[in-house]
Amino acid sequence: MPTYSFMLNGEQVQVDAPGDLSVLWALRDKLGVTGPKYGCGINVCKACTSHLDGKAFNPCVTNVRDVAGREVTTIEGLAKGDALHPVQEAWLEQDVAQCGFCQPGQIMAAVALLRRTPNPTDADIDAIENVCRCGSYFRIRQAIKAAAAKMAEPTVVAVQDPAAVSEGGGSSLAATGLGVDVAALGAAALGAAALVTRALDTADVAPAEG
Repeated sequence: MPTYSFMLNGEQVQVDAPGDLSVLWALRDKLGVTGPKYGCGINVCKACTSHLDGKAFNPCVTNVRDVAGREVTTIEGLAKGDALHPVQEAWLEQDVAQCGFCQPGQIMAAVALLRRTPNPTDADIDAIENVCRCGSYFRIRQAIKAAAAKMAEPTVVAVQDPAAVSEGGGSSLAATGLGVDVAALGAAALGAAALVTRALDTADVAPAEG
């Protein structure tokens, strides 16, 4: 039996299987990854939606030989450690899930949409073909819009006021992780070096005798 190797949620995996085995069954039965759900097996309900090389695909109609050497991401690989993806956060905040069966596929479809269309219209969102048996399409739309807004927010790095740092005791600087005492010593050293450099630049130095 042939062996197929591919990246799954950031890790290299191997599957011993016929080449025409669907990726969905390779994931669920061979690798124990059960986030992608079986609903129809013919690419209609899209409950199995995952990502192949960063784009949405449906494992139920994709052969395992067709993902060899490529990167597959399922709902299990979306979060970064304990930090949820903004779409997952929005799903919780908007109480999207009811039975929850289709939600892994819905979330993965939403993430793929936001990657190609950061500010989607209602028409863009409604073009997602994933079926929700509970009919929570309105909340799905709201969650995608909330996630889009969240992802559009600029990343701000907090920088403390130097005066506050000097009075702040043992806290750390957000940008560096250094303790205040260490940072203060470093600042003093830099200041002293600057003064020395300035003095050397302005000093009247006699030329060396030959």
